Amino acid sequence: MWDSEGGNLFASTIVRLGAGDPPASSLGFLASLAAYETARLIAPDVPIMIKWPNDLLTANGAKFCGMLLERSGDAVVIGIGMNLFAHPQGLDRPVTDLRSSGGNPHHAQAVLEILAETLQNWLQRWRLGGLTPLLLKSWQQFAHPVGTALTVNLPNGDVLQGLYNGLNEDGSLQLRLADGEIHAIHAADVFLI
Repeated sequence: MWDSEGGNLFASTIVRLGAGDPPASSLGFLASLAAYETARLIAPDVPIMIKWPNDLLTANGAKFCGMLLERSGDAVVIGIGMNLFAHPQGLDRPVTDLRSSGGNPHHAQAVLEILAETLQNWLQRWRLGGLTPLLLKSWQQFAHPVGTALTVNLPNGDVLQGLYNGLNEDGSLQLRLADGEIHAIHAADVFLI
């Protein structure tokens, strides 16, 4: 659930899937890259990173942007929330906004226009090449580094802790456990430790 603070950006767009499009599950990566690029443009002095699969965090691990994707038939709705000027209090995880993090962000309408353009650019790349090594390499370049300690809450209720070990070709997170075993994570809530 998102708390819609005044002045922040909350937007949705629909991507209609075509016959030759890559798997819809890979849209989360392109959405996170578009949001990352937008945040870098509007707050260039705020150090940020992507957390698997599509949250944006400041360097200290506080979340300021998240995405939800839902599919119905050939339509995928991408919802993006970006805390520009305010953030909710009292959550069970660190959160922030770009202004509190030292940025001087634009107003939501201007950010929406930048986001729409970057999303369109990444969507064209995705349609041409899918979840290619280039797309994954771009994502990993802006993500938390390999070796980052993570807690992973799996959909079945299991909790794993380990180190981020990169991505598989399908975009699944590789989690290295203490015994050296690597788990491929396809769906989970992931937290930096």
